[in-house]
Amino acid sequence: MAASFINNKHLLWRAGFGPEIEQLNDLKNKNIKIILKEVFNEETFSPIVYETPDIEPIEYTDPKATAEQKREIQKINQKQNNELNLNFLKKMTDNKEQLREKMAFFWHGHFATRINNPKFNQQLLSTIREKSLGNFKDLLFEVSQSPSMLSFLNNQQNKKDHPNENFAREVMELFTMGRGNYTEKDIREAARAFTGWGYDKEGNFNERKKLHDTGTKTFLGKTGNFTGDDILNIILEQKSTAEFITTKIYTFFVNEKPDSSRIKDLSQDFYESGYDIKKLMYNIFSSSWFYDKKNIGNRIKSPTELFAGMMRILPMNIQNPENITVYQKLLGQMLLYPPNVAGWPNGKSWIDSSTLMLRLQIPQIWSGLRPMEYSAREDDDMDMGMKSRDALNKSFKNPNIIIDWSKVDQALAQKKAEDYLIINSESLDINIVNQFSDKSIKMNVINLMSTPEYQLM
Repeated sequence: MAASFINNKHLLWRAGFGPEIEQLNDLKNKNIKIILKEVFNEETFSPIVYETPDIEPIEYTDPKATAEQKREIQKINQKQNNELNLNFLKKMTDNKEQLREKMAFFWHGHFATRINNPKFNQQLLSTIREKSLGNFKDLLFEVSQSPSMLSFLNNQQNKKDHPNENFAREVMELFTMGRGNYTEKDIREAARAFTGWGYDKEGNFNERKKLHDTGTKTFLGKTGNFTGDDILNIILEQKSTAEFITTKIYTFFVNEKPDSSRIKDLSQDFYESGYDIKKLMYNIFSSSWFYDKKNIGNRIKSPTELFAGMMRILPMNIQNPENITVYQKLLGQMLLYPPNVAGWPNGKSWIDSSTLMLRLQIPQIWSGLRPMEYSAREDDDMDMGMKSRDALNKSFKNPNIIIDWSKVDQALAQKKAEDYLIINSESLDINIVNQFSDKSIKMNVINLMSTPEYQLM
């Protein structure tokens, strides 16, 4: 198979969620430079919206709220969060700006939050999508001042004389510098600087000056009457911040085994550019080493990448999209609900005996060839309103997907489907696939998507 063909597939999967059905001819007919230009072509940004009207929920802490009112609020919040989840997935599937959506997906796992308020979740997702290819400083400031993050990491309770260190610690450990580049004293001093940072019930950032510690702080070797803004700016002055972010991007987009020399060069350029995310991504995707054999087909698709990739290649009419969230739960990646502040793990953590079997059978289930008959993996930290495996199984309803197979037939006519669906089709034993096929393109596609090779990108 021609190197350019493989490279085009590689780029569309790493810089997005794989080719859509209309792009199949481009894989063989277009030069990688043209594909690269198209990847970085930006259209008009459109925020995520959902149809459910805004509500003014009674706070759970309101002593006047009855148990029935609390249950009703929780039900409405869950419904709106599910709609937001599905709108996010739809953007990943449909948006022509695939790189923006892939970056938003990455940042969603990097700046991980998990709260019940759908309005705050929507604000954070909009910020992440809008700033995903901009300047990391702008993104960091907006996320750090979002009600979703401030709520999740308890900074609403961070007050002078009673500092809460949770937000300050995670900003340094998970969002910017990484462990080993600061001390416990730095965390305490940063927490003092973030005192007073909070939000009002509408979700507006609020610096509550009466709650702010105005005393002198010493942070990362600097001393002054620092505010939260000062702390973030000092963090951004550290080259360790550029290296930490670059390493995380490299291991997500290139290879889970970091290459220290490549990362050093990329992070230096990232730092000198003033944290230009788009420039960093272009440096990666335009480099010849990105297309080295060792970097192609070496990543296990996350559940979201698996779903979005199938939806892009198979024209689907999903009658009951709300039921797609059950598959997210079953496979361990429900958007808006990361397991903890560190986000989702990657690689082999996506695969166990339960999830692999379901992943291999989803093409058949979604095509209506077999019923859904699996329960969720056991994971106490992934409880999202589903109290047990049995409750989840009972809640399952078919998403009722209608696939336009005539369009698939037309797109793959006179083509080897495996070349278009599998990144490294040479590693596939096509004879085994053919044993289960009736020679139709439909069965061929379903069987190819049911192979272990299809799990890789």
